[in-house]
Amino acid sequence: MRTNILITGASSGLGEGMARQFAAKDRNLALCARRTERLEALASELRSTNPGITVVVKELDVNDHDSVFRVFHECRDELGSLDRVIANAGLGKGQPIGTGAFAANKQTMETNVIGLLAQCEAALEIFREQKQGHLVIVSSVSAVRGMRGNVTAYAASKSAAASLAEGIRMQHLGSHIKVTALLPGYIESEMTAQAPKTPLMTSADKGAKALVKAIEREPGKAYIPGWPWTVLAQVMRFAPLPIVRKLS
Repeated sequence: MRTNILITGASSGLGEGMARQFAAKDRNLALCARRTERLEALASELRSTNPGITVVVKELDVNDHDSVFRVFHECRDELGSLDRVIANAGLGKGQPIGTGAFAANKQTMETNVIGLLAQCEAALEIFREQKQGHLVIVSSVSAVRGMRGNVTAYAASKSAAASLAEGIRMQHLGSHIKVTALLPGYIESEMTAQAPKTPLMTSADKGAKALVKAIEREPGKAYIPGWPWTVLAQVMRFAPLPIVRKLS
């Protein structure tokens, strides 16, 4: 069992939901995010409802790369080990390319790609020392194809995340280091609150449960929820661009 779990981006959305689900399973948690006041409130709640667990809180901006390595090692030292790292921190800013929003698109790419790389490097350093561990990279179903408009940079960053996960998984095939890429569809969160309403939207609670259920299986890749996104992802992958445009 993966007892000690670190989650980045844990102050809201998918990270917060996964933290609640794992706490209910009596897992010890290291919760990392920029908004420590929200982390402290969540940690207090989890300790109260699950008194047998340890919850560590750390302020972390994944774009401060030196801090990523320091914080991950501090969490490992305080919990005794890190059995699973969930690289969930990410950014959903973005505007159509060429409309003067380079700064927003750049920030999204830096956070979701270079910030993710720092998390993977730090996690794998620890796992190599321990000779075991489970790295979970939160990508998106938008990684399947290029997307238009406000989602172009975001989708490209999540495609990089999925590719990074596959490369790391390939490196460690047959070892005790496991790697999972999660590709969520529409799940209620601060990020999706800005997206157009869709009948495909999954509630935050249902989405968190589906994420944790998939993580516990430790697959190489999983679309979340499995239905309908496993099927829709294949449609998106092979459909002509005019059809993908309507879906995006």
